[in-house]
Amino acid sequence: METFETLVRAEFAPKNTYLNTASTGLLPARTVEAMRTALESAAAGQPTDMFADVEAARASFARLTGVPADRVAAGASVAVYTGLIAASLPEGAEVLTAEGDFSSLVNPFHVRRGLRVRTVPLERIAESVRPGTALVAVSAAQSADGRIADLPAIRAAARAHGARTYLDASQAVGWLPIETDGYDYVAAVAFKWLLCPRGVAFLVVPQDLGGLTPVFAGWVAGEAPWDSCYGPVAELARSARRFDESPALFSYTGARHSLALLEEVGVKQVQAHDLALADRFRAGLRDLDIEPVPAPGSPIVSVPGLGVRLPELSRAGVEVSDRAGNLRAAFHLYNRAADVDRLLDVLAG
Repeated sequence: METFETLVRAEFAPKNTYLNTASTGLLPARTVEAMRTALESAAAGQPTDMFADVEAARASFARLTGVPADRVAAGASVAVYTGLIAASLPEGAEVLTAEGDFSSLVNPFHVRRGLRVRTVPLERIAESVRPGTALVAVSAAQSADGRIADLPAIRAAARAHGARTYLDASQAVGWLPIETDGYDYVAAVAFKWLLCPRGVAFLVVPQDLGGLTPVFAGWVAGEAPWDSCYGPVAELARSARRFDESPALFSYTGARHSLALLEEVGVKQVQAHDLALADRFRAGLRDLDIEPVPAPGSPIVSVPGLGVRLPELSRAGVEVSDRAGNLRAAFHLYNRAADVDRLLDVLAG
């Protein structure tokens, strides 16, 4: 029987101390092999059925997030899905967002004319929902520093005031168990904690499709896509597939295998592993009299003022991020305690 350790070690063999999943996750060996096979088949004029890969990836993401597959749209970008939601809001609607949240989540609301966007500190989101708030849009985990939103409080406050909820789970799904059924809309790119190639993103919508207008619907959004290639689409898909973007097929060919790996390993096991490493790093920082940004329960650790050491760390074979002057380390299933200690050793030196 395969264990967490054997599954992970069979799929990943980084050549450095890679602690930058919050930017880009590593690809499993099975994903690389599937994409290589698909590319070689296409080059030989014998392409594989990559649309089947899209459906397999959709179904896998649905299982990972606890919703039926017919509520999941497949695309490539959170920004596109935010634009879809923004376009569907009525004139004058109020959207509540968190200060410093990721631009793909918030910017489309600002460029859509006629909306009122109100921004408050992350910690005050729940208490700031009020009568007349139409939508609360927030990241489950902040990209810049890993802080976790109080999702139960936000959900309860939104329900109490009749507001819809929109969750960007890009920095959460894959390590944080999220029952997406508790929110109106949930979007996530898959090239971070879900270990997929770039070009894969998902949107979860309510069973009634959430009042969204499929403004960018093309042939893939038809109930019968191959009968929807010319002229107006006669019948849009009766499921969330009406919000599909034309898929980056080679990316989805890889994605189905990455998502299958996470299903095999189990998100709760990934969470326990990732948080143990992050806590080890936080403890080591405090031994060095360095205080990270408070972000309990997050595998993303942000350290004020140390972003300037990024070039030094990279030369030492340690890959992290510099975000607004802060060093940002992110720990995932392919990392070990030795990776944490290596980062601490370089920082101490």
